[in-house]
Amino acid sequence: MEQKFFSEMKRSDRLKQEIDALPNSPGVYQYFNSDDEIIYVGKAKNLKKRVSSYFDKIHESPKTNVLVKNIHHLRYMVVESEADALLLENNLIKQYQPRYNVMLKDGKSYPSICISKEAFPRVFKTRNIIKNGSQYFGPYSSAYTINSLLEIIHELYPIRTCRLPLTPEGIEAGKYKVCLQYHIHRCSGVCEGHESMESYRKNIDHIRQIIQGDANEISKMLFNEMQRLAAEYRFEEAQVIKQKYELIENFKAKSIVANTIIDNTDAFGYDENEKSAYVSIIRIAKGSIVQGYTIEYKKQMDERKEDILAFAILELRERLKSNSREIIVPFPVEYPVEEVKISVPTRGDRKKLLDFAMQNVKQYKLDKLKQSEKLNPDQRAISLLKEIQEKLHLEKLPMTIEAFDNSNISGSDPVAACVVFKKGKPSKKDYRKYNIKTVEGPDDYASMKEVVRRRYTRMIDEASPLPDLIVTDGGKGQMEVVRQVVEDELHLNIAIAGLAKDDKHHTSELLFGFPPKEIGLKPTEQLFKLLAHIQDEVHRFAITFHRDKRSKSQIASELDMIKGIGEHTKTELIKQFKSVKRVKSASLEELEKAIGKHRASNIYRYFHPDSSV
Repeated sequence: MEQKFFSEMKRSDRLKQEIDALPNSPGVYQYFNSDDEIIYVGKAKNLKKRVSSYFDKIHESPKTNVLVKNIHHLRYMVVESEADALLLENNLIKQYQPRYNVMLKDGKSYPSICISKEAFPRVFKTRNIIKNGSQYFGPYSSAYTINSLLEIIHELYPIRTCRLPLTPEGIEAGKYKVCLQYHIHRCSGVCEGHESMESYRKNIDHIRQIIQGDANEISKMLFNEMQRLAAEYRFEEAQVIKQKYELIENFKAKSIVANTIIDNTDAFGYDENEKSAYVSIIRIAKGSIVQGYTIEYKKQMDERKEDILAFAILELRERLKSNSREIIVPFPVEYPVEEVKISVPTRGDRKKLLDFAMQNVKQYKLDKLKQSEKLNPDQRAISLLKEIQEKLHLEKLPMTIEAFDNSNISGSDPVAACVVFKKGKPSKKDYRKYNIKTVEGPDDYASMKEVVRRRYTRMIDEASPLPDLIVTDGGKGQMEVVRQVVEDELHLNIAIAGLAKDDKHHTSELLFGFPPKEIGLKPTEQLFKLLAHIQDEVHRFAITFHRDKRSKSQIASELDMIKGIGEHTKTELIKQFKSVKRVKSASLEELEKAIGKHRASNIYRYFHPDSSV
C-alpha cells in the first residue's frame, strides 16, 4: 500500500513537470499508459491550457476520469495552426487507434478535392474516394480550408460546376445549353463549344498545380501577362489579370501536415547546448505525418554535431521501425545505408517539413530548460552570473552584487541608497539607506564617495563578507570616484562596473575597466535585463527614501514647533488629516477625536492664537 502511494506521488510529480513545460502553442498531445502504449490523442489550440484541464478537476464523464487515472506520461508535437493540429490528430488516431479515442472512419474523416476523369473534368469537394481514374488531393483538415481553395480556383478559372456528361460529340450535336454560371461569367460555356477542349484542359493543368502548391509558374505567367497588357494600355484587362495574380500570391492553403507530393520520408531536426544535443524525427507516410519523437543525448566529450545526428538517425529509425527511403536533415551527414537519399533542402515542401522538425526540437530543448530551472531555481541565476563573469573577465562568480545611487533636489535632503543582489536576486534585508552628512550642496561625486566609504569601512570593521562586484548608477565619473575610495583609500580588490542611461533614462550600456570600456549587450539578452533590473531597483529605493525624508521634513517644519507634539502624534495627525494644511483648518472637536483633549488644545491654540481655548 505504501509503495503504491509513493509510486502514485512520483507519477503526479512527473506529470506536473511535463504539463508545466508545455508551450502555449497549437499542437497535438498523446497520453501513454505505464506500458508506453498510446491511449489517447488530442488536439489543442493551446497545449498547456488544454492538457492542464484534464488534471485540475473531477470530470462529469466517468470515462474521462478513467483515462486520467491511466495516464502515465505524455508527449506532444507543436504545429503552425489549429488546422494542422486537427489533421495531425486524425492521422495519429488512424495510425495507433488509441483505446479512449472515438475511432474515425478511414478515408472519410476529412474532405478531399477531386479532379474527375472526364473529357471536361470537374473540380469539387468530396469525402468519397472512388477508384475510377479521378485524381484526389488531400485530405484537408477543415471545410474552411478546402472551401477557400475551391473558391480561389473558381475565381481564377471559369470551369464548369454542372454534372452534365459532356462529350465532344454531344457538344457538337448541340445537346447542351449554357446555364446561369455562364451568364455571370463563372463558366466559359464549354457545353455550347465556347471554349476548346485544349484550352479547358490547360486550365485544369494550372488548377492541378495550384492544388499541389506549385503555383510559382502560374504566378509568373500571370505577372508577365499583366505587364504586357499594361504596356499595351489595355488597363481593364490588366486589372482582371492583376486580381488573379494577387489571389495566387496570397494563396496559403497548403498544409505542412498533409502533402500528397512527399511520401515515405523522415525529417530530422537538431539543436544543442553545452551539455546536451537534441534530435527530433518527423515521419511522413502517404503524404501525412504519422509519427514524431525527440531524444536528448548527454555530451561526454567535444562530439561533432554531424556525428551525433548520424548516430541519432540510426537509433531513431530503428526505434520507430522506419524504412523510409528519403531523409531530410538540417546539415550534411554521413549515413552508411544504401538506397537512402539524404537531402538538405533550402526551399519548397521539404524545407517546410525540415522547419517543422526544427520547430519541434527547439521547443523540446526549451521545455527541458524550463523543467531543469523548476527543479533547480538557482540554475538560471547562476548561468547569468557566469555570463557576467565571462563578459567582465572576473576571477570568480559575482555571487553578491551591490549597487549605489544618490538622490536630492538642488542639494536639499540629500540621500543615497545601496541595494544588494545575491545569486542574481534582490536581498532586501541587506538594503541600506544613507543620509548624506559631509557634503554641502548638490555634489553627486562627493556624496557617492561618502556613502561608499561609510559602507565598506563599516564592513571591514565588522569583518562582513565584501561583495564580488560593485555597480554604479552612472557613467565613467561615478566609476572613478568609487574606485578612488575602494582601491586608493581602503585598498580593497572589488570589481567595479557602471551602468549608463540614454536620454530617455533607459539603461543603454555596461561599462567596465579603467579606463572604462563599453561591454556589448543586446537589450533582449537576459543578462542585460538583470543589470537593468539592478539599476532600476537601486534608483527606486533611493527615490523612495528621498521622498519619505522630504515629506517628514515638510511635516516637521510645521508641527515640530508645537510643544508636547512628538513623532507619534505627528504621524497620527497626517494619517487622519492627510496634510498640515488640513490640520490647521480642523476644528477643536475634530482634533480631540483624533489625538485627545490635551494635545488637541495645544495644537488648536498654536494655529488659532486669538481663540479662547
